[in-house]
Amino acid sequence: MIHSWEGVRALVTGGHGFLGSHVVDRLVARGARVAAPRSAEADLRDPAACRALLHDARPEVVIHCAVDGGGIGYMREHPASVGFNNVFMNLHLLQAAAEQGVGVFVGVSSICAYPRITPIPMREEHLWEGYPEPTNGPYGLSKRIMMALGAACRQQYGLNAVFPMPVNLYGPRDCFDVARSHVVPALIQRFEQARERGEQVVVAWGTGQVTRELFYVEDCADALVLAAERLETSEPFNLGTGVETRVCDLARAVADAVGYSGEIRWDPSFPDGQPRKCLDVSRAREWLGWSARMPLAEGLARTVAWYRAECAAGRLGGP
Repeated sequence: MIHSWEGVRALVTGGHGFLGSHVVDRLVARGARVAAPRSAEADLRDPAACRALLHDARPEVVIHCAVDGGGIGYMREHPASVGFNNVFMNLHLLQAAAEQGVGVFVGVSSICAYPRITPIPMREEHLWEGYPEPTNGPYGLSKRIMMALGAACRQQYGLNAVFPMPVNLYGPRDCFDVARSHVVPALIQRFEQARERGEQVVVAWGTGQVTRELFYVEDCADALVLAAERLETSEPFNLGTGVETRVCDLARAVADAVGYSGEIRWDPSFPDGQPRKCLDVSRAREWLGWSARMPLAEGLARTVAWYRAECAAGRLGGP
């Protein structure tokens, strides 16, 4: 149990990325000594690089946020490389942490590990009852492998391996690369473009009738820090809001946040992905004493404001 972060050596992989950068902010604010190498400095797919990284950083806590992933389009186009890259990163880092006596390993998993058809709300006991959604199957399986071997490392090496499973994240610092972006940044870009061009119709992927649960990234970062502080179990646990939203309603909410009032037309020739996503988050409430706080409308407004500021400063390409 971590009672104070002051002086604690922490390693955050993916610490310059979307989720990881928010985790770094919180650890630094608490006085931790944080290492957050970029991929060019430490290729986590290489076992020797993982061992060297942990040898040099000597972390007491590892929070593993690094990932090779993206939206449905990216996952469909790169199933093998996504699977290989995530398996290699997760397992080599986990093995190095176990071998070098790391105190706490928080491996950020994903609800993509759940079977495609899962009873709603999704509960952790259903995790192994079927194959994941095929559009992200190898990615989901890479997370299952990490969690299974993390539990084995606890048994064999005494590693305190902890596995939160966040639902769909969104918020400031999200990826707005068209080739990789998830649903919220993709919609923000598309509606912003339509608003600026005066377009009356925006075409969106799928039917719009599938559901998602949207989880603000700063809420997630808070939960990960609490998990590192408080948990001593390798049983996976969901992180999210427990609120289910149809994608068509999400699209309208994003359009409202952007200020676009035109028609949204759905194209069912594109895939929907998993039919429903909504979590039972009772484990997180019970184990961490935590609940998500950010309302969707406010979170979307903050994300749009950040996106526009980044575009204005030339750090993003804009719509």
